[in-house]
Amino acid sequence: MGFQTDSGQSTNTIGEKSVFMGKFLINGSIEINGKFEGEVLKVDQMHIGRFGKVKANLEASSIVIEGVVIGNISANIRVMLLPTARVLGDIKTPELIIQNGVILEGRCLISNNLDLPAKDRITKDYDKEE
Repeated sequence: MGFQTDSGQSTNTIGEKSVFMGKFLINGSIEINGKFEGEVLKVDQMHIGRFGKVKANLEASSIVIEGVVIGNISANIRVMLLPTARVLGDIKTPELIIQNGVILEGRCLISNNLDLPAKDRITKDYDKEE
């Protein structure tokens, strides 16, 4: 199920009580209010609704989570965890917004340049003479 946005990209939906399993690569956006299990879910923009449950690694430009996610998360722009979000997995993004009430277990890497190890950059900044 999907519809066209103003930019011409489609928005796809996995509705409540729906289940999808497998590998999902989407040109456009997705909203998940049902259940998705798979190896990877790769889209442009992603919204895991309050009743959404995902067990997969997530890759997108921006990700908003209200439901349950088990898997690693990678976003090029931002990850936003709303109060009902429950996440078990590592997060890699330039911007992370966590609202009060979120449950999160995992490591977070927040950096504008996700290609360089943060440890090296931090150590270099520490050792730099002023």
